[in-house]
Amino acid sequence: MRLRNVSTDDVDAYVRMRCDPVMMADLGGPQSREEMAAKVRRDAEQAAADLAWLKMIVPDPATPEVVAGTVTLWSHDTVSEIGWMVLPEFQGQGLGKRAVRALLEQAREENRWGVVHAFPATGNAASNGICRSVGFRFVSVTDMPFAGQIFKTNHWSMDPRTDLT
Repeated sequence: MRLRNVSTDDVDAYVRMRCDPVMMADLGGPQSREEMAAKVRRDAEQAAADLAWLKMIVPDPATPEVVAGTVTLWSHDTVSEIGWMVLPEFQGQGLGKRAVRALLEQAREENRWGVVHAFPATGNAASNGICRSVGFRFVSVTDMPFAGQIFKTNHWSMDPRTDLT
């Protein structure tokens, strides 16, 4: 597995993740297909400028055109947040956990982002399991805004410099 920056060629992967009702069930439902090209372009620009780490998960470096999902680390409102999505056909293979760990290891190596927070939906057992397994500490159940809605999430935090297991 390797991580690479999102590029403008990743529109199809974004559509498969963000426009799918099952993938977006914990995030308010599918987003508009028509908005994906602009979203990918903005994300690719942010990644190229190193303002956020927006990474595509490539399961096999021998086939770089095949992506399993995304893992992203960014800052907002003075908080550094990590989030991820793994396409259904790649779920249950440990790719999400490996991708999250790899990005947190990079944050530790570069001494960047400080304390990192994650906010998976309270009912998302797989994502909450990733948080536990890589060393996040449970903070609380909290309401978080996303795409104009409020969601019940578990708030996890860690300092990659000291907490990464």
